Amino acid sequence: MGAFYEAIPESLIKWILEQQMFWVATAPLSGSGHVNVSPKGGEYFGIIDARTFWYMELTGSGSETLAHLYEPGNGRITVMFSAFNGPPRIVRIFGKGRALENGTKEFQEFAAEHGVKTIPGTRSIIVVDVHQAGSSCGFSVPYYDFRAHRQTLNDLFRKRAESYEAGNEKDSILRYWAFKNAYSVDGLPSMKKGLEIGQTHDVEPMKKMVGPLAPRSPRGGGAAVAVRNVVVIALLSLVLGALLGLYGEVLTAVAASLLRSVRAGSRSEYIDWIPVVGSLAKK
Repeated sequence: MGAFYEAIPESLIKWILEQQMFWVATAPLSGSGHVNVSPKGGEYFGIIDARTFWYMELTGSGSETLAHLYEPGNGRITVMFSAFNGPPRIVRIFGKGRALENGTKEFQEFAAEHGVKTIPGTRSIIVVDVHQAGSSCGFSVPYYDFRAHRQTLNDLFRKRAESYEAGNEKDSILRYWAFKNAYSVDGLPSMKKGLEIGQTHDVEPMKKMVGPLAPRSPRGGGAAVAVRNVVVIALLSLVLGALLGLYGEVLTAVAASLLRSVRAGSRSEYIDWIPVVGSLAKK
């Protein structure tokens, strides 16, 4: 990094707004979760002030950013801009993000206040409170000539909207959100509207990962908890309660002895308790 700032420097604002694309990076809190990096077209980006910016998030097959922003205790987000022509430069902006989903009162009010022109594929507006910005050289970034922004995604959802209005229920963007945007690749709850439609219209969410690291079921999120998990937890609670009632004094003594062993750096007391624990198991 070349320099850090507590807010977006005035000297960089014009340059940032001139860029044709940027990248968004977020991650779940779990160390086993997957970091996400997404490219975005720069035409849907705005700066409110030195400590606040927004970008319009378009509908896609993934929904990682929303999942990470909604995760309790999370909200971390970084965006990066690179110069592909002119003097080399990289700018990163770090902050906490919040999502304003399409169709909500907050979304409509923000779009009206800041002149955000939405399109049929608009999924949300991400607003970021900045706590740090950094610039660096970008000497190794290659030159590229900008030709135009792709309109493929915009055209796709415009046609889907027209088809839905003509009576084709399968092209409903709400069902698309329920199928592809309800959960992240790690099984975290993502788009709230997608979750809602999935539950009310019985839409099975898309399976996004394969192999041993793929989540077996959605993580968290109330209704996302499988019924079988609730049953298992209840049964374990009953068993543990019964054990504590029958052998509470013995288990307390075992725990106290183990604690003394750990503090003393000795395994002798732990070994002495093995026959006792074994006899309890046989009962």
